[in-house]
Amino acid sequence: MGFVFFVQTITAVTESTQIKTQAIIVLTGGSLRLEAGLSLLSAERGQKLFVSGVHRGVDVAELLRISRQSPKALDCCIVLGYAADNTRGNASETAAWMKSERYTSMRLVTANYHMPRSLLEFRNAMPHAEIIPHPVFPSHVKLEAWWIWPGTAALLASEYNKFLLAGARSLWQSAGLLPSAPTP
Repeated sequence: MGFVFFVQTITAVTESTQIKTQAIIVLTGGSLRLEAGLSLLSAERGQKLFVSGVHRGVDVAELLRISRQSPKALDCCIVLGYAADNTRGNASETAAWMKSERYTSMRLVTANYHMPRSLLEFRNAMPHAEIIPHPVFPSHVKLEAWWIWPGTAALLASEYNKFLLAGARSLWQSAGLLPSAPTP
């Protein structure tokens, strides 16, 4: 039942596209995320775009070339983070960057199926920050009638298990059973 409820909470729409935040945060690892982040930056929905979890050796010019964006228009406002290799790392890396920029509001861009766990990790890392979810919708994830699509069902089951583990870790940390995550 928990799994079915989890799947039902995955949104099929993006809300609050007009709200401006100080930062736009893009988590690497999936299609459409960078394009959405760059589009939000172009539309001045944030002051800076932070891309978390970038592979070493990739720079802003390369990201803009891959996404077919004009390097001159946006490269001033894009920052890349290379330290993260998972969602918890994305949250920690972003929290440190947000603190260094003195930012308190962000728009989080990731896949819709990844958003529940991402929000959990980011809210744990930055409990006082305003976080506006901005999901993207990969075409290979078929949320309608997901149970007849083996790839989608497996992806959702995997994401649900990761969500449960992240939630358990958060509870154990708040109960003092695990050390808290380092604060940036």
